[in-house]
Amino acid sequence: MRENYEIAPRTSSASSTALHAASILRQTSRISFWSQIILGVISAVLLLIASASYFGLKQRTQGIEVGILCAFGGVILLAVGIIFTVRYGRMAKEMVSADASRRPKKSETLQLIRTGLVVNLVGMFLSILGAEALAGIVLLKILTLPQGSVAFGTQNLSQFVNPVDLIIVQANTNSIMAHFAGIACSLWLLQRLSNLSR
Repeated sequence: MRENYEIAPRTSSASSTALHAASILRQTSRISFWSQIILGVISAVLLLIASASYFGLKQRTQGIEVGILCAFGGVILLAVGIIFTVRYGRMAKEMVSADASRRPKKSETLQLIRTGLVVNLVGMFLSILGAEALAGIVLLKILTLPQGSVAFGTQNLSQFVNPVDLIIVQANTNSIMAHFAGIACSLWLLQRLSNLSR
């Protein structure tokens, strides 16, 4: 038996297995798309605001650039993951196409989902690295402050936890959650579509 979503030979209309696979792919891609796009836009906006504020400061926190760079890498890979999610929806339409030659094979569909999964995993790894770096810097700032200290004009403001640090941490957290949504949807799709024709 050929490894595609059709048990019967290809005809002008898609088989019931192909229709079911397309339905699963379409619904899951919508959930994945909207969860990733909402969290991704929030993350990108927060990062842009925080980066503009941070690079405008006279006294900057040492080492925070690594966290910002990893956070931007995570957001860029999130955009790539969203493109894969859009592609899942297009592939669902191709599965039910009247033109039998346009229908993707099962192996092509699963390979696309695996590639999207890898993109989200790498993006989540970068976002976690950024979050770890930023959380470590914020913790170090808090632990090295003298007890009960107050910021005065003569002190180095980079020693204190400022809103920019926390905005970047929040942006990274949103990015991690968005990648998690993409990973969860991809794993669910792999499990459902792999077992569909059995």
